Amino acid sequence: MREIKPAEKEFYHLYNRGVDKRKIFLEQRDLERFLAGMDQFNTLKSIGSLGRGHSVSTEPKLVKLIAYCLNQNHFHLILEQVANKGIERFMHKLGMGYAKYFNTKYKRSGALFQGKYQVRHVDSNEYLLHLSAYINLNDKAHTRGHRVSTSEMSRSSWGEYLNKAENPICETSIILEQFKNPNEYKKFAEESLKSIVERKLMIEELEDQGIELIDTL
Repeated sequence: MREIKPAEKEFYHLYNRGVDKRKIFLEQRDLERFLAGMDQFNTLKSIGSLGRGHSVSTEPKLVKLIAYCLNQNHFHLILEQVANKGIERFMHKLGMGYAKYFNTKYKRSGALFQGKYQVRHVDSNEYLLHLSAYINLNDKAHTRGHRVSTSEMSRSSWGEYLNKAENPICETSIILEQFKNPNEYKKFAEESLKSIVERKLMIEELEDQGIELIDTL
């Protein structure tokens, strides 16, 4: 795949998982630490270590965070680049900071993530809307059509989109301003997820028959 160099004022889907598919979040504190990094590393300033609270909300940012989902062994982000090399700088600080925390806490060494994060350009508004639904409800997208309870070891921006988050870190207005209210977006997202899951099941069936397809979500 050709390497993508993010441009300013453009949206991108970024994702990565643990090396050898290992779990990268083992307890709630790990999720909280990664979320703190998403907020506090998003600044033009250099930060040696994370402080308490959301201390960089008024400072110039590297990226706008549109949506996210953290699952036990992988994560998804939608970012808009707003500074020169903002995505590259943000992801470097976030990845290095969290890996250092994780390795120290669990007394391990070596790479935590499976190589460099993957990047896809979100090249249309329609793609952006459906991608936001997929990421906000990502834990449900992995149920493959079966009803299961939401994992306690996952976290997403879904609550922010429903105005139920105490400390929001996402720029939800970019998506929500295209709907009458959060309930309208909720209906859209749930219908979109249903179509996405059905398509993924179809792709898996075709791949089982030896037909290779590229799934962009």
